Amino acid sequence: MIRAHGLTKRYGPRPTKTAVDGLDFEVRPGAVTGFLGPNGAGKSTTMRMLLGLDAPTAGHATIGGRSYATHPAPLHEVGALLEARSVHPGRSAFHHLTALALTHGIPRSRVEEVLELAGVREVAARRVKGFSLGMGQRLGIAAALLGDPGTLILDEPVNGLDPEGVLWIRTLLKSLAAQGRTVLVSSHLMSEMALTAEHLVIIGRGRLLADTTVQEFVRASGAAAVKVVTPEPTALADHLAAPGVHITSDTPGTLDIHGTDAEHIGRTAAAHAIPLYELTPHSRSLEQAFMDLTRDSVEYQATTPLTGAAA
Repeated sequence: MIRAHGLTKRYGPRPTKTAVDGLDFEVRPGAVTGFLGPNGAGKSTTMRMLLGLDAPTAGHATIGGRSYATHPAPLHEVGALLEARSVHPGRSAFHHLTALALTHGIPRSRVEEVLELAGVREVAARRVKGFSLGMGQRLGIAAALLGDPGTLILDEPVNGLDPEGVLWIRTLLKSLAAQGRTVLVSSHLMSEMALTAEHLVIIGRGRLLADTTVQEFVRASGAAAVKVVTPEPTALADHLAAPGVHITSDTPGTLDIHGTDAEHIGRTAAAHAIPLYELTPHSRSLEQAFMDLTRDSVEYQATTPLTGAAA
């Protein structure tokens, strides 16, 4: 289990910049936990403090009940991927993993096993400087798995992977969690997190915004919409009008209805002999819920280009 209590990190002389501000959360074994937040939210800084690479200004973090630095054989306890390119470029993939293995008495057979698992066995003799971004990521994941750890902390592991690689890492993370391991993974790909994670820890400007399951987070973010296509939109809207029901229309004959469900809409239409050509519930996506929650926490706001502007 990973625990953060009052975790705080400030940088620089006065005035200081607060990168992480009093974070409290737990990452429990048995489920993939997505660590989410906009750019500049403090995710990487938090991960570095979890791994003892940055000292917190206040608070503390433990993995398996103790700080990372006090684990006598950390590779057997925690596997981490923070920067896939932090490898000597002149080493081969095999020699990089072998050097790590020797620090913990890990046998050569395990090196070969993780090379195979990560899909880099065929390029194990090549120097890392010739690796693509995706192959570098696979090597970094192999290194994280080298000690068969009970805890995984991975920062953007799908970055640079092709579709097959994304599917591979998704399946791998879910299988590791199913074995009872603790898995914390950050990503900017909300669609991938919706498929991979069961729990979420979301931060913005260094502060905790949400600590909940994916399903509960999406459900609590707002009611689902129901798309209705009918030749009598005005009549149906009049019959559905009620406190808490919001109806909009961007296309003639089409209604987007919030605040009630498809069953009620269908029954109302039938009771008043209003034909329906389409009645489709649309649940909110994780991306929509995330954007709504973090809208005020985004450090850099882009603007929409003006239509017809000169190039």
